[in-house]
Amino acid sequence: MEARLASETDLAGFREEARSLLAHQVPPDQVDWRTADNADQFAEVVPADARGSKHVPRAAMAIVPASFLRLCEIVVLHRDPDRFALLYRLLWRLVHEPGLRSDPIDPDMLAAQQMGQAVRRDLHKMKAFLRFKPLEDNNGDSPLHLGWFEPSHHILEAAAPWFVRRFAQQRWAILTPERSVRWTPASERLEFGPGVAGAPAHVPHPDDAFLLAGYSGIFGGRDST
Repeated sequence: MEARLASETDLAGFREEARSLLAHQVPPDQVDWRTADNADQFAEVVPADARGSKHVPRAAMAIVPASFLRLCEIVVLHRDPDRFALLYRLLWRLVHEPGLRSDPIDPDMLAAQQMGQAVRRDLHKMKAFLRFKPLEDNNGDSPLHLGWFEPSHHILEAAAPWFVRRFAQQRWAILTPERSVRWTPASERLEFGPGVAGAPAHVPHPDDAFLLAGYSGIFGGRDST
């Protein structure tokens, strides 16, 4: 059975799919998790009303620990393609195996926690080491600050609000090979776009021409309004 998500970081979609699957008692080994980026356009989509009985077992109504919900928020940002399968398997087991909550060395739980730690390290690295370069782009009176980063995981959208708080009065954009984002004080909103097309791997300090060309190719060189 296929469970399809809208993006690589679709936490809301994962929670909705997981609740439906759990309510219909679909075991983890019968679910194929797909995101919009890796889904097969010809794959069969099984409607929710075909997932077995409409009866919702009492076990499916069990409340999982708040710590697990927080863990889901960070693990979905990991790049491992099996992360959604792991999280649903843990959810299934938390409902059907109450002892899991008190098992500090469970392999599945340890794997999820290690994924969370890797994402947190990536977020810290981005906040600590990304540097903006003020460049003139002939749009507006203030310089455009451009930054380049190659995250190991899908962290850009999670990190962007931190940069807004830190650099709220500047025009800036962060470019990555996968996703990009810009902020303009006048609009007071974040605008996301695709990554830099054809960006070479492992470019620690790209030159000004590379940054400006990447920005123009994604955002058209115009300020958002």
